[in-house]
Amino acid sequence: MWRYLKAHERFVVDALAQPGGIPMAELKDFHERQIRYMQHERLIHLIVTLFVSTYLLLIIGFIAVHPIWPAFALAALLLPLVGAYVVHYFHLENGVQRWYELANRIDKQLGRVSQSYER
Repeated sequence: MWRYLKAHERFVVDALAQPGGIPMAELKDFHERQIRYMQHERLIHLIVTLFVSTYLLLIIGFIAVHPIWPAFALAALLLPLVGAYVVHYFHLENGVQRWYELANRIDKQLGRVSQSYER
């Protein structure tokens, strides 16, 4: 997914660098469609991250009451999984934020109302 984010970002940046290439209105439509796909992906990963994190917290609470080894094993499996989901969601979120900035740059090229936000 990260490669997809980067590849699309490169495509849009390259298209913006060549104003006579792809018509900006078509680029805007394509880019907004990709943003919608990524927003859906973000939502799904947020839901999964929240559920896995909730299960981890529940198992930690269970361990506090009943410290048995299968519960520790489950917590040991869930902890790295939660970490991986958080890192993945972080990359998705930041990638989509960069795409919003690209959408604003496309709008600026089209002569529409646009704003550039400093990072």
